[in-house]
Amino acid sequence: MSFSIDAAWKSLNKHEEELCGDKVEIIKTADSDIVILADGMGSGVKANILATLTSKILGTMLHEGAAIESCVETVAKTLPICKVRKVAYATFSILQISRSGEAYLVEFDNPSCVFVREGKIVNYPYEVREIEGKKIHEYRFTVKKNDCFVLMSDGVIYAGAGSILNLQGWTWDAMAEYTLKCTKKTLSASRLAVMLSQACDELYEEKPGDDTTVAVVRVIERRVVNIFTGPPKEKADDERLMYDFMHAEGKKVVAGGTSANIAARVLGREIVTKIDSRNPDVPPMATIEGIDLVTEGVLTLGKSLKLLKKYVRDEFDAEFFEELDKDNGASKLAKLLIEECTELNLFVGTAVNAAHTESELNFDLSMRQNLVDQLIRTAEEMGRTVNTKYY
Repeated sequence: MSFSIDAAWKSLNKHEEELCGDKVEIIKTADSDIVILADGMGSGVKANILATLTSKILGTMLHEGAAIESCVETVAKTLPICKVRKVAYATFSILQISRSGEAYLVEFDNPSCVFVREGKIVNYPYEVREIEGKKIHEYRFTVKKNDCFVLMSDGVIYAGAGSILNLQGWTWDAMAEYTLKCTKKTLSASRLAVMLSQACDELYEEKPGDDTTVAVVRVIERRVVNIFTGPPKEKADDERLMYDFMHAEGKKVVAGGTSANIAARVLGREIVTKIDSRNPDVPPMATIEGIDLVTEGVLTLGKSLKLLKKYVRDEFDAEFFEELDKDNGASKLAKLLIEECTELNLFVGTAVNAAHTESELNFDLSMRQNLVDQLIRTAEEMGRTVNTKYY
């Protein structure tokens, strides 16, 4: 089964709390993707510690190959019950999707996951296991491409309680219907997480009464992006690089004026520069037949990296996606890598200025290589598989 997992999450801290009492861990192992959402009892520092401890125990055991059932049993037996509230000190949801498409979801006192398949809310059957007096809901199923799952803490279904929605709060059914409505559009996991989180924030009138977290997991097609930047060390390798680049599966991006000149010359095609006065801070893009995106080099890569690093730091919101949707090279490249890429292939030339004296190579090898190194690290932090070839 050829698919990839797109996962993202957003949290709202309880009003006037500096720390969130929810914690999400996203783990990739050799044969599966795992998303853990833990919700610590209460709020603030104590809840944050409890949620972090729970998610780390689960994450560490799963990453080291422990069976998910034994992980659940360990945490369920470890977490004490609050004597006053008669509830566990932390609740959690775990979704594991294997490379074969088999999935396992376990929920302990968190709201049920929202399953969206083929434009409908799906209710999967579950089994109930009791461990140390704690009831665990377990689901086993096979995923399909375009499936979408939303894990959540209980702050989501309490959104609006006592204010906009009176005492009822945002019910699970209402939240599921809103999720379904949002997924009618083609959305990345991060955009959907932002939309759901923003809806909760509005229902709380921007003063969340509880820590509120949504974690979105989408089953998507494998998507490859190829980037060519920098001329080869030997001019004789221009054609070899372009052959490798053009025969690679996936979308094609050329970053850099010299690189674009090489691509156009080898392909026998014309470069057409797109003059755009609306984005004076980003150099103009160009077009070459057969290439999906042609941008300037250093400045564009640098600005694109700023957006990618904000994404890695979870600093994305509605304004971030407005920036990502802008019609300039930096935004388009960042959007491609965030929303349309599961694997990144880099074709990197290592020439210094003297190798291509006829071109206006206005940056040196070390600067370009530094940007490439940052791009590799950032893409890997985003969970992308990165392959790099130097010429």
